[in-house]
Amino acid sequence: MAQIKTEKAYRAALHRIDELLPLVDDEHYNQEDPNVMELDLLSDLVEEYEDIHYPMEKPTLTGMLQLRMYEMGLNQKSMAELLGISGPRMSEIINGKAEPTYSLARTMCQKLNITPTVVLGL
Repeated sequence: MAQIKTEKAYRAALHRIDELLPLVDDEHYNQEDPNVMELDLLSDLVEEYEDIHYPMEKPTLTGMLQLRMYEMGLNQKSMAELLGISGPRMSEIINGKAEPTYSLARTMCQKLNITPTVVLGL
């Protein structure tokens, strides 16, 4: 399979994807449609290029907790209350000085919609 090798080619592929997206209708998705085939191919090539040149770090529990506090308009105290733990315990977890218990991890997953792999550091 071909490969995107330059930033210019990567930008051109992104531009072409933007052109193709309005042409691909979810209701009448047909894998034999040339636009669908081109979109699938370009998407795979762009993903491969981004994995190499723009790798994403795994999310951390600390980062996810801070994001959820921001999204939910909470401070550490109100986050602790939501999770049923003390403020100091919340501070330790947010600062990476302590890990949540399995029970707390389950609560975080349920109440904050954070995946178990992030909560458990997997």
